[in-house]
Amino acid sequence: MPQLTEPGNMPPPPFTQDGRVLDDSTLRQTVRATVGGDRMRLRLSNAFGGAPLPVTAVSVALPLDGRAGTAATEPGTARPVTFHGRASTSVPVGAQAVSDRLPFEVRAGTNLTVTMYLAEGQASDAITSHPGSRTTSYLLAGNHVTDGELPGATPTDHWYFLSGVEVEAPAGTDAVAVVGDSLTDGRGSTTNMNNRWPDQLFDRLRSRPATAGTAVLNQAAGGNRVLNDGLGPNLLARLDRDVLAQSGVERLIVFEGVNDIGTAPATPAAQKDTADQLLAAYDQIVTRAHAQGIRVYGATLTPFGGNELYDDADRLREATRQRVNAWIRDSGTFDAVIDFDAATRDPAAPDRLLAAADSGDHLHLTPHGYRLLADAVPARLLR
Repeated sequence: MPQLTEPGNMPPPPFTQDGRVLDDSTLRQTVRATVGGDRMRLRLSNAFGGAPLPVTAVSVALPLDGRAGTAATEPGTARPVTFHGRASTSVPVGAQAVSDRLPFEVRAGTNLTVTMYLAEGQASDAITSHPGSRTTSYLLAGNHVTDGELPGATPTDHWYFLSGVEVEAPAGTDAVAVVGDSLTDGRGSTTNMNNRWPDQLFDRLRSRPATAGTAVLNQAAGGNRVLNDGLGPNLLARLDRDVLAQSGVERLIVFEGVNDIGTAPATPAAQKDTADQLLAAYDQIVTRAHAQGIRVYGATLTPFGGNELYDDADRLREATRQRVNAWIRDSGTFDAVIDFDAATRDPAAPDRLLAAADSGDHLHLTPHGYRLLADAVPARLLR
């Protein structure tokens, strides 16, 4: 999910300097493909850039030993990426660029290394990124787009500019998109281990023939909300870009709303208004997705009892969560319901997470907790 980069998530100096970003610099990133095929292409985003994004050269390769978050690539695997037959491209403000199709065999679950070189850099400190990568990227001065190793490179746990990898897949392949917040973005998961719950769902799906052709698109960001902008645009505003315009999407999982509840004032009037607006927003999301032939599955909101910021003394936010979850389960608006609340709550204290699932802040999950979410998705919904 592309979003505007906050000051604390910008590339560190000297890669951000004097109003320019990545001037004469190489950026190497690894991402995971959740579908296999013989040809692929990249999407670069300048959705939030304050100036055109001038990309001088791009390559794609396999990372050394197949690992995420490594700066080294497997010898002999690097291939140049082109845009309308050219090595370079300039992405206008607010736009994206889709590369030419590249013959490159991709296996489902493979980590890919994408390396970019910007000779001039972007002439703005407003840039597009995905800060919650949970994957290490590398920055190095100069042009190293074809180098197998990047000695002395600066690591940073963010993604920049790259918004998607598309693989030309065989017949019978489709995609499920997931919209959410930090619980889907993977806060509490292990850096470079790809153990967010959508990753673990994908691992489960590809182990079974009936669901092995399902790609998983993680369109979540920490701090995101359904109704109001937070970290990134609100879900209603970004639905077209992040879901409806994505290739091959036939199913959508909606697991978002806890930040709307948690950031609304803990007063009866504010919480009632938030719940009313959330239910109307879910209805809008389903209506708009159905118009594109996409089935929509609603996931119940997981507990946050004991969280310092969201759990108020009068339990008003908990009452809102319960009301929202009851509507998700019983309204019939969604094509199916995925009960994440039931999968992660403590039976002895249903307003709190299971101890083994709690990362420690009583809101975000451990890798084990994310496994519980992945296992709670009925496989029949994704056949």
